Amino acid sequence: MKHTRVLLWLLLLLTCNFALTSCSNDDDDTTEEVLGDWTTRSQFEGLARNAAVSFTLNGKAYVGLGTDGVDRFKDFWEYTPATNTWRQLADFPGVGRIQAVAFAAGGKGYVGTGYDGVNKLRDFWQYDPTTNSWTRKADFGGTARYGAVALSMEDKGYVGTGYDGNFKKDFWQYDPTADQWTQKPSFGGNKRVGAVAFTLHESGYILAGTDNDLMLTDMWSYSPATEQWTERRALVSNTDEDYDYSNVPRSSASAFVVNNRGFVALGTNGGYLTSCWEYNPDEDTWKVKTVFEGSARIQAVGFGLGDYGYLGLGTTGTTRLDDFWQLAPDTEDAD
Repeated sequence: MKHTRVLLWLLLLLTCNFALTSCSNDDDDTTEEVLGDWTTRSQFEGLARNAAVSFTLNGKAYVGLGTDGVDRFKDFWEYTPATNTWRQLADFPGVGRIQAVAFAAGGKGYVGTGYDGVNKLRDFWQYDPTTNSWTRKADFGGTARYGAVALSMEDKGYVGTGYDGNFKKDFWQYDPTADQWTQKPSFGGNKRVGAVAFTLHESGYILAGTDNDLMLTDMWSYSPATEQWTERRALVSNTDEDYDYSNVPRSSASAFVVNNRGFVALGTNGGYLTSCWEYNPDEDTWKVKTVFEGSARIQAVGFGLGDYGYLGLGTTGTTRLDDFWQLAPDTEDAD
């Protein structure tokens, strides 16, 4: 009888172990694969810097301004992905500055606002890639500021949020044809600085950043056709809907667009980050990508060209950087 009880006990243990193992395997099968392959690209040829700006035109990227912690730069550079090379362009004619904004509209690049170390700025300049020349345009319609965001939608530029001595949430449209700024309905979320923005399906998205030292978790989209703001899913952990986006919020991050998906990477939230997240506007969902393989940093530049995203420059807090990286977002990590 004693032996029978022992055999039954062993059989029960084996059965439970099999059940637990089976459950564990099922969970592994449903785990979504994390994709994204980072590779180094040609090092930026200018001096290492942070708080620079970038925009893209005709399959090329344009990068300039920023600081090495002492000087504020005016140089501008063109990156050609086909040859993986940099070329120096005509210097930006305004004062050197940090935390400016930039966008492309109507075949031209536009750069303005920012901080020169003494003054907050609102001047705006147009870059023409066909003549490699700059032209001053109408000053930004809002107050002088830095740390704002910029978007391009339907051949018009948009600038909003930032800091002018107070946190801001106003939103302005620039018409390149009329060289005119028009105030639009204010951003739907809280005032903020250090946010990120991108354009998907001709709608603009603004998220992240801080307000009164609080890391913000709201995200909003703007339709230029209706001039309305729509709140998207909050960047929090939601057990009822079974998603956790609580690691997306950050400040001084970088963003880019590849194939109508938005990407947010780097920045800070209690520490410098290397994480990268992808946003799907059709489903209003996020998924994590392979972590950035360079140093964690803030105030880097980001842009999308073709099927790839690019990140580079920035600061670790003590060191300014001049490396550049490319992300193939749907490729398995080669490492």
